[in-house]
Amino acid sequence: MQTIVLEEPYEFVPPVYSWFWPRVLQFVVPGHLRRTFGVTSIETRGVERLRAVLDAGESVLLAPNHSRLSDPMTFNALARQAGCFPHAMASWHLFKESRLNCFLLRRVGAFSVYREGLDRRSIDTAVDILTLGKRPLIVFAEGAISRHNDELMPLMDGLAFIARTAARRREKQGAAAGVSVLPVAIRYFFRGDLAASVLPVVEEIEAHFSWHPQRDKGLVERLRQIGQALLSLKEIEYVGYARHGDFYERVDQLLRDVLAQLEAQWGLKDRNEGIVARVKAIRSAIVPQLIDGATPPARKEDFRKQLAACYYLQQMSHYPRDYVRLSKPNIVEHVLETVERFEEDFTDRARPHPPLHAVLQVGEPVRVESRRERGVDEDPVMAAVRGQLSAMLRKLSEEAARI
Repeated sequence: MQTIVLEEPYEFVPPVYSWFWPRVLQFVVPGHLRRTFGVTSIETRGVERLRAVLDAGESVLLAPNHSRLSDPMTFNALARQAGCFPHAMASWHLFKESRLNCFLLRRVGAFSVYREGLDRRSIDTAVDILTLGKRPLIVFAEGAISRHNDELMPLMDGLAFIARTAARRREKQGAAAGVSVLPVAIRYFFRGDLAASVLPVVEEIEAHFSWHPQRDKGLVERLRQIGQALLSLKEIEYVGYARHGDFYERVDQLLRDVLAQLEAQWGLKDRNEGIVARVKAIRSAIVPQLIDGATPPARKEDFRKQLAACYYLQQMSHYPRDYVRLSKPNIVEHVLETVERFEEDFTDRARPHPPLHAVLQVGEPVRVESRRERGVDEDPVMAAVRGQLSAMLRKLSEEAARI
């Protein structure tokens, strides 16, 4: 399990407001992307839209999808071409991984956001950046890494709140231009030998199950067996036995059962906001008790088990239905992503699989009004962002299928 929840009181980590460091570090990022994430090339599309909005004096919020840890650093290429240095919201745990990581993140303009509660300082910082309008702001509205290129998770409405608050402030200050949100679709293309890259990982996972290498079966069939085995292990852990039936129905049932149990234990209601939002609400209830010095050790251990359940449930919810299929040709990246997810979920690490080519597609600007229209169920800003991201990802997926 990745360490994304820390057992210590949260302290906001502000950005470094510097023009020097982003200029210096932009020459370091490409090598880091290659070594750490296997991203060997980046292509930008629609960068003229970003330039036009910046030239018009608009304050810019960039709203990308979030499928990989490397996503924030791919913006280095877009920033260089547009002549800007964005700030970015980043999960607090990333700043705590090492002093070097914290040093670099702050100096490229990142600041922390607390995923386990309401982080007013982070929101205020984001609003201040947009109100000032000197540098764009990157917000990953999905709220978690999806691990899939072509499927968009539900978006968090906090993006629209931040943008609208800044628009209102700029309006009061008499700014000549307002706030625009630019959706950015990030899509990775694998340009290597798929079998050579993933089969060693597959056989390593099979060995963890004490299986003989299943070389008499096709790659997709082996992945389906691994998926069934991993699900059965989680069913045994959380309900006491492995269930039977359709794989995805079993996943959905396990999510319903365990989330409902946790929500009942913490007095929470399912507000039909998606798995990520429900998991966040549960973690927000658990963490204050976990870091409370008066909590007995036995209770803390129970809380850790609940947080682990939250982590795995969220990971399971990110597996799209029929992403990898036996009966039809599969998109190469879908197979690669599935192997990476299995490796990360089972071994807590995901080795890079180069060469990856990243495409960043900038959408049309969405102008943010200072007031939200009443009587409309869905926020128009979020609807526009979601619609553009979905359309751009769909076209990029079709492009991948033709390769």
